[in-house]
Amino acid sequence: MLTASNFEFKYRFWIFGAIFWIAFASYSFDHVNAGQAIVDWIAHLRGVSPADWQYHAIFAVGAASCIAAAAVRTWGTAYLNPEVMVDMRLHTSRLVADGPYRYLRNPLYFGNIGLAIGFAVMASRIGMAILILGVFIFDYRLILREEREILGSQGESYRAYCNAVPRLLPALRPKLPSGGAKPNWAGGFLGEAFMWVMAAAVLAFAISMQQSIFFAVLITAFLVYGICYVVIRKRGSSTAGAFPPGEGN
Repeated sequence: MLTASNFEFKYRFWIFGAIFWIAFASYSFDHVNAGQAIVDWIAHLRGVSPADWQYHAIFAVGAASCIAAAAVRTWGTAYLNPEVMVDMRLHTSRLVADGPYRYLRNPLYFGNIGLAIGFAVMASRIGMAILILGVFIFDYRLILREEREILGSQGESYRAYCNAVPRLLPALRPKLPSGGAKPNWAGGFLGEAFMWVMAAAVLAFAISMQQSIFFAVLITAFLVYGICYVVIRKRGSSTAGAFPPGEGN
């Protein structure tokens, strides 16, 4: 089946983590870094030797993709609320079509793909393919499941929303008028602190080219996630009834 199962939705964070782990585990049989391979390939096509700044540049591009992904997810979570984002249940009781949800239906999943693309330059060549394709396919399965459930709950109102707003490729202009909802930026950054530290790990490597620094920041990201998760759960579930259309984690 194309749609994700209940198990997959419930444990989506850990499945995304498993995709990242498998991608980086591919270094055991493919020892060439994807970012380095891209720079070397471009230099070979030009018939020149790669310069040091070009290696820094390719990882900076990866960091920029991660930062953009964190920004989009923070924007989305500011309207979604972090309590709903970490919930293992799928909420379909009310549609919220404001903020980034006026441009695309799934900004959080779009951010996942952006993070995968940015992080892929840190993986091996095979790991790059595993990471990007794995995250995209899993994202899409989750989206199809959520859209089916929300359509069953909301009916024609959600169908009209789907007809107006693209699923995963952002529109350049909002497809719906603003509903007047106010973003909760503190909640947005709380819910996406993990993504920002993940982006910082790639940025730190782009600047230093030191794996030890990259992994130190990366480990910090998981510590930050654990702390934020506890804080979010303690904040309660008072906002759990409002769930933007077609969106999870």
